[in-house]
Amino acid sequence: MVRRRWSRLGAGALVAALMVVASVASSEETRVDESRAPQSREQIRLSFAPVVGRAAPAVVNIYSRRIVQSRGSSPLFDDPLFRRFFGGDGSPGMQRQRVQNSLGSGVLVDPRGLIVTNHHVIAGADEVICVLSDRRELEATLVGSDERTDLAVLKVDVGDERLPFLQFRDSEQVEVGDLVLAIGNPFGVGQTVTSGIVSALAQTRVGISDLNFFIQTDAAINPGNSGGALIDVDGRLIGINTAIYSRSGGSLGIGFAVPSNMVRTVVEGFAGSGRVVRAWLGAWGRSVTADLAQGLDLKTPGGVVIEEVYPGGPADRAGIRIGDVIVAVQGRAVGDTAALDYRIATLPAGESSELELVRRGRPLAVRIRAEEPPEDPPRALTLLEGAHPLAGATVANLSPALAEELGEGRPWKGVVVVDIRAGTPAQRLGLKRGDRLVGLNGGEIATAPGLQRQAARARPPWQLRIRRGQETFDVVIRG
Repeated sequence: MVRRRWSRLGAGALVAALMVVASVASSEETRVDESRAPQSREQIRLSFAPVVGRAAPAVVNIYSRRIVQSRGSSPLFDDPLFRRFFGGDGSPGMQRQRVQNSLGSGVLVDPRGLIVTNHHVIAGADEVICVLSDRRELEATLVGSDERTDLAVLKVDVGDERLPFLQFRDSEQVEVGDLVLAIGNPFGVGQTVTSGIVSALAQTRVGISDLNFFIQTDAAINPGNSGGALIDVDGRLIGINTAIYSRSGGSLGIGFAVPSNMVRTVVEGFAGSGRVVRAWLGAWGRSVTADLAQGLDLKTPGGVVIEEVYPGGPADRAGIRIGDVIVAVQGRAVGDTAALDYRIATLPAGESSELELVRRGRPLAVRIRAEEPPEDPPRALTLLEGAHPLAGATVANLSPALAEELGEGRPWKGVVVVDIRAGTPAQRLGLKRGDRLVGLNGGEIATAPGLQRQAARARPPWQLRIRRGQETFDVVIRG
């Protein structure tokens, strides 16, 4: 009898203990853990409303207007009698004005009214209007715009008022599979929130800007979302929505955002010194393919093999040599040249950073000091004038600073085209911004002012050698 009673008590105690454990487990299941997938129905029913409520007021709508001059397409505009009765400036092809409107989104990143958006949203705009979450319409001034990253910084004047804003999150801490929210103004219908995950990181084959390095997400992003916010579940900014892959104009679940670390660099540059200061490596190379990896004694393809080093630059002073393969910057892997450009461009200016190399099959670490590229020689902007095919082109002496500005990277000397006037011989010749002028009538082109003198003395036929990208071609103009 005693033994049976103790067995019953033991069984009861065991059942009670199991119930306590089950209760604890149940409470553990309902606890939110960001690093785990949902474990129960209660977790699935969680709402993003509190996060959106905090973050959405910091996302604004942007409307830009641009006045475009267009020539009348009807032959009637060339008739003097028609122009006499219906107006015109007396010149053939009466000029008409039309207003071109575009819309997008922007993100407040400072309580004093600093807004970041895409460069293509406000490019060429004569007027930019920002609509805040409380429906106030404020005219914005352009602080700076950076075509290379497709980012622009605006400012609205709100006096002493502090506006809601988003804090930056270190985009290097973002992982594939993280939950994200995209907030913007698609198709001009008003502010919209969509959810998804981070689909991929370090996307460099997108072709949107010179510094290709994007966060990919499947959160629905549509036209009008450009410049909007990509945030994490804590409401912190991890990217600026920039583009989508689409065949119809709508979302196919492939959207791209500029990482917050690059956004922060651009914002701090324009807000501080009025320009973007990007670190410069002072070396140029090519992406390591499978064939190159075999020849360089690398186990796997990846990295950048150095083919040219600027004398006295950061890479040269750090001891980087031609043939070295850069595989990581500050512990972050470098897959190709676009990834290397991004890693270097987001290094803190003036600070020392570690680069991991492979030299003749052996690992090596060096340290470089992040600094901006020098403008040596001075650019000496020169407008070419006269009776020759180059008239109307503005040229400059190429330097590391100007090469970075143009997004060229490798060429550090020579004469480059920086602007072309419409309707001039240079435009009809087909010159483009970034073209390097190498030779004229058999003579080498050394400086921009020297080219002006060479072109003035030259006589037809003109023989011009041009380098565009990695290609060099000769053009002969008979006169």
